[in-house]
Amino acid sequence: MVAVIKHRRVNIITLAEGEAILEHCRSGDIALVQDAAGWWTHFVGEDGVIDSYDAPFPSYNKALWTAKAAAEFAAE
Repeated sequence: MVAVIKHRRVNIITLAEGEAILEHCRSGDIALVQDAAGWWTHFVGEDGVIDSYDAPFPSYNKALWTAKAAAEFAAE
């Protein structure tokens, strides 16, 4: 089930296991996705290009705070 938080006009979208990023996100969105390693923060760019940090975060809250900080930076 997809959950959307809007922060500084940026959509931060939490996806459930098995949901595809590009089915639910568009350019400028940030996707939070969990796997066995932890919570990944993915940035969706133009033409569906997805960029991510090198390592996952150990918790949803850490991934969310990082996404919010990135949204703050993008809003400047």
